Amino acid sequence: MYYSVTGTVLHAEPYLAVIGCCGVGYKCMTTLTTLSCLPPVGGEATLYTHLNVREDALDLYGFYTQAELNAFKMLIGVSGVGPKSALAILSDMTPDKLALCIAAGDSKSLRAAPGIGPKAAQRIILECKDRIGASELSGEMSEVASQLRHETTNMSEAASALAALGYSPTEAAQALAGLAADMPVEDMIKHGLKALSGGR
Repeated sequence: MYYSVTGTVLHAEPYLAVIGCCGVGYKCMTTLTTLSCLPPVGGEATLYTHLNVREDALDLYGFYTQAELNAFKMLIGVSGVGPKSALAILSDMTPDKLALCIAAGDSKSLRAAPGIGPKAAQRIILECKDRIGASELSGEMSEVASQLRHETTNMSEAASALAALGYSPTEAAQALAGLAADMPVEDMIKHGLKALSGGR
């Protein structure tokens, strides 16, 4: 409904900014990151917006960059992650860092945000891993995330191959520990089998 709001900053406090436009003050819930980018009260600003429709309320969310808005919409699309949690995550890290954490499976960094537990962090990684792309990342970071996804997949495929040969997940993980993440899957499997056979 609203793509963006441009006007005068009337008020700002943690997680909230009010933008005055044509005699109307738009109450925008936002991140600490966006608030740090806004000019002082009385200055002009543009926020990219998302209207969240609930049974009993219409909530407007505003962000300083399109990338932050895209990341917010991606997060609230995850089951069990609401707008409040999404704002907490994006107040703790930039969209680029969020995408890299997801690509690398870094749940620890996600759990650093207030209100994000282990289960929520894992859901974010699982549900967003295939969705992060150019819209959430700068060009350079997109290439890094793509490489991280590739490397993580290689290790996962090698571990699955060893498990299919009868080794336990723990044995497979120990056998592959220390290998370069960008090593071809075939070479990982060979090194893993060698380690599991006692180096023979």
